[in-house]
Amino acid sequence: MAFDKKLLEIVACPVCKGKLDYDKTKQQLICKADRLAYAINDGIPVLLENKAEPWQDQA
Repeated sequence: MAFDKKLLEIVACPVCKGKLDYDKTKQQLICKADRLAYAINDGIPVLLENKAEPWQDQA
């Protein structure tokens, strides 16, 4: 199941309530403010702070 990008309009980071960015290649939602990556499993984002992974900008 593919992630529905329309969800980006309504979901927010559970930590800071900020905007999330979609990383299509890694199937993750990224919070740049908190530097956290949230997995997307079967098209469903797992927005749990204890399941988030540290994120580092690849630029």
